[in-house]
Amino acid sequence: MTTSKAAYDWAALPHSAIEKLDPNLWRVEGSLPNMPLRRVMTVARLENEELIIYNAIALDEPEMKELEAWGTPAYLVIPNAWHKLDAARFATRYPEAKVIAPSAQRAKVLGVVPRAAGPEQLAMNSEVTIREFEGTGGRELYMTVRSGSHITLILADAVFNMPHGKGMQGFVLRHVTQSSGGPRVSRVGRLLLVKDRTAFAAQLRSLATDDLKRVIVAHHETISEKPAQALLRVADSLAT
Repeated sequence: MTTSKAAYDWAALPHSAIEKLDPNLWRVEGSLPNMPLRRVMTVARLENEELIIYNAIALDEPEMKELEAWGTPAYLVIPNAWHKLDAARFATRYPEAKVIAPSAQRAKVLGVVPRAAGPEQLAMNSEVTIREFEGTGGRELYMTVRSGSHITLILADAVFNMPHGKGMQGFVLRHVTQSSGGPRVSRVGRLLLVKDRTAFAAQLRSLATDDLKRVIVAHHETISEKPAQALLRVADSLAT
């Protein structure tokens, strides 16, 4: 069930075409206003044809119709309080969808959407897991999706994977926020997200499994080249 588009402000920023990674996993990359940052939405499809939308991005209407034809948007995952730009739009468009948010930031999420609870809303299944990222003090959710014999890990701000940019904004991202330059925990993440470096690093290492095929991050490029090794390097970097 959807709400009439005329009933609310549906504002889609420029975005890529839907990237169909696996039979049960789609990805879309979009822009942010007045920023060089790119943002990523990931959608997982359960066997019952319910969709789990992680880090929602408002798409143009043809892509939204394609998404709705693929399955029923049943879960809206707001991975942290910094990733709620289009959350209210999705919560209004899909009033029956369950909103999942991290425990420490649920109050901030409830300031934007009328409902939110924890990952326990997702029934146990063998395809998708949603959990709070250890070491963040309940500030971020991650998701894993099993597709056949391999797993995709989906993160928000726990790990960035941005190329270096140009100009003043590129300088700020590279040297001030330390967000760009390959898989890494940004300086902002270290200050505001990571509350226990040891636990955070241990979580990264536990997710670096042999069947990990890719890591989708909320900002820019998917980590598809030796993703487990990349997570281990990021974990090691937290010791410095």
